[in-house]
Amino acid sequence: MGTVRRLRSVAGPSVVEAIDGFLATLDHPETAGTRRVYASTLRQVREHLGAATPLAVLDTPAAAAGLVAWFTVRWGERAPATFNRNLDTLRSAIGYWREQDWLAGDPSRALRRRGRAPDRTRSLGRAEITALLGREELPLRERTLWRLLYESAARAGEVLALDVEDLDLRNRCAKVRRKGNAVDVIVWQTGTARLLPRLLKGRSGGPVFLTDRRARVPLAPGDVYEPTGQARLSYRRAAETFTAATGGATLHQLRHSALTHAAEDGANTSTLLSFSGHTSVASLARYARVSPEALRRWQQRRDPATRCR
Repeated sequence: MGTVRRLRSVAGPSVVEAIDGFLATLDHPETAGTRRVYASTLRQVREHLGAATPLAVLDTPAAAAGLVAWFTVRWGERAPATFNRNLDTLRSAIGYWREQDWLAGDPSRALRRRGRAPDRTRSLGRAEITALLGREELPLRERTLWRLLYESAARAGEVLALDVEDLDLRNRCAKVRRKGNAVDVIVWQTGTARLLPRLLKGRSGGPVFLTDRRARVPLAPGDVYEPTGQARLSYRRAAETFTAATGGATLHQLRHSALTHAAEDGANTSTLLSFSGHTSVASLARYARVSPEALRRWQQRRDPATRCR
């Protein structure tokens, strides 16, 4: 007697219904950023497959192969981090669809995450940092933001989300929301302490870092300073401004530099974990690697010829 196989029906949700169902699971405030990123990727998946197409067709070899080929063309030439981020998004959605019994298999199984070579030069040198933070010709907003990011080693998103009410100017600290929505405290030094009052100009509320002009589109009340209509400065705009002013550096390099320099100055692991907001030593390891500049200084101190002189 032959083997009896159950034929899977093509009945079930359409592609757009399946995507909407998955995104609906990311309806918590702490997952708003994840939902936004996932929605961008899945919108392109929807356009490729067709919104009204039954999701179950992805269980057919032809449709699965087509999805793999399209994904490879769409993101194959991008950086490994970008490729992997979009693949993780697709697989998160597929995992949910399989849990709902909307799919039997994994149409993305032929795709493989891509490794990336470690970049050991992301830390800016101390001289570069000093020159950058000392550029008086730059707008006050940028000088304050960049110095705060370096002195606190906070993530740019955490600092840009600050409201004036979060600041404790007297004690040079502020409450921020870390990854996972955990509440933490960042602390800054004299440079930031001198700039912040000049930036705020006596304001007692609203976002700390504002756009230059009034908001052009409706925004959440918490992202607008009502007296002027200015909006909270976006990460995208802040990153573009920094990259343009530095000739290619990224905002994240300020954080990376701060942690690397702290490690070079002898900060212990516990201090670095608090400084960075990390919860694991493994996540911290890449920041604690000394810079080429520090390595040269160390070699010079050890050089017998230098000691003789």
